[in-house]
Amino acid sequence: MQVALFVTCLIDLFRPRIGFAALKLLEAAGCEVVVPATQTCCGQPGYNSGDRHGAQVLARKLLRELDGCEYVVVPSGSCAGMIRTHYRELLSEFPDVRPQAERIAARTYELTDFLHNVLKVGDVPGLWQGSVTYHDCCSGLRELAVKAQPRALLARVAGLELREMSAPEQCCGFGGTFAVKFGDISTRICDQKCDDIVASGAAAVVLGDLGCMLNIEGRLRRRGAQTRVLHVAEVLAGMADPEADGA
Repeated sequence: MQVALFVTCLIDLFRPRIGFAALKLLEAAGCEVVVPATQTCCGQPGYNSGDRHGAQVLARKLLRELDGCEYVVVPSGSCAGMIRTHYRELLSEFPDVRPQAERIAARTYELTDFLHNVLKVGDVPGLWQGSVTYHDCCSGLRELAVKAQPRALLARVAGLELREMSAPEQCCGFGGTFAVKFGDISTRICDQKCDDIVASGAAAVVLGDLGCMLNIEGRLRRRGAQTRVLHVAEVLAGMADPEADGA
């Protein structure tokens, strides 16, 4: 099975270890993984900000890069949601790429969804001694129904105890440009999320979108909390190295 790994621009620039963790998980499950070298952005920031033309240029570029692969796997619910849910509408006025957009959208999966529902992974290489709590990122949850999949996989990590928050589905306040345009509101939302994380007593909060990770981690550190903030791929792959945080 040939899988194209779309790393995402945030992961590439801010925490490439997540991309390597996703690669490790896919290869361990028997996939032949292709990582297009020229990939950049899926177009989501422009699309959400009203730059339809700029988003279309990036989307068409990405379609060319992903062409021919059996599946597309993304370690980000928001970017996977962009391709799977929004590309059809975004590229609707281009008949020449409509069939390709339809095909790739239908074959695109968020990482844990792909591991759990397509590959039906039974074992993961990760080890974790202690507790974590899980934050459901908005795009993955509401656009792709990613909820049970990461929890099912985390349950296979030896030594890991999952402590649920009182409101794991509540937004962290990031929302892409929302956090920039409405900083005060975003901060208040994130404070509520941080309160819930700390109240869980878990040593780490685990989630599936780096944008949300950066938002939550930044607020936790400003409040003096040392709770670790990790991508689910890092934990599942056994790559949650405390010395490598921020790499």
